Amino acid sequence: MRDLIVTQNITVDGVIEAGDWFGPADGGPEVLRALREQMARADAFLTGRVTFEQLRGYWPAQTDDPTGVSEYLNQVQKYVLSSTLRDPGWQPTTILSGLDEVRRLKDAPGKDIVCTGSIDVTHQLIMAGLVDEYRLFVYPSVVAEGRRLFPDGSPQSLTLSDCTSFPSGVALLTYRRTA
Repeated sequence: MRDLIVTQNITVDGVIEAGDWFGPADGGPEVLRALREQMARADAFLTGRVTFEQLRGYWPAQTDDPTGVSEYLNQVQKYVLSSTLRDPGWQPTTILSGLDEVRRLKDAPGKDIVCTGSIDVTHQLIMAGLVDEYRLFVYPSVVAEGRRLFPDGSPQSLTLSDCTSFPSGVALLTYRRTA
């Protein structure tokens, strides 16, 4: 069974969606190395339609991207959880219509499945008990408002499996869901 990993940039106060509170390069080269390591361990990228369309509108056109994100996103198998998207327009992409298809994807052979952004999809995955691991890039910011990683009514028992701090003040906390 494959692991479904939620990777999020998050503030100290738990916010993952609040406008432009961070920039992709804010974490420095060490955070970028950690991201590359995560990309190497994954062969599937799961997102919702809105985030997918935002990514599709930006990353394929990046021809001089030293981060490696563009190359990764252009080649990785993308899965979009959507009931409205018909033509993804960015290959390789598969449209999933529901959480049962995500369960089947987890049961298929392969490497990690990573979900980034897509707060609504992330909340659905959490509530359905499909998330195996959380990789949280905690930024030294408090924004005091915005949508949080865990929706109300979703208690979690987690075990810290790794913790890395970076010179920028960002910390990568990795938690496994406890059975």
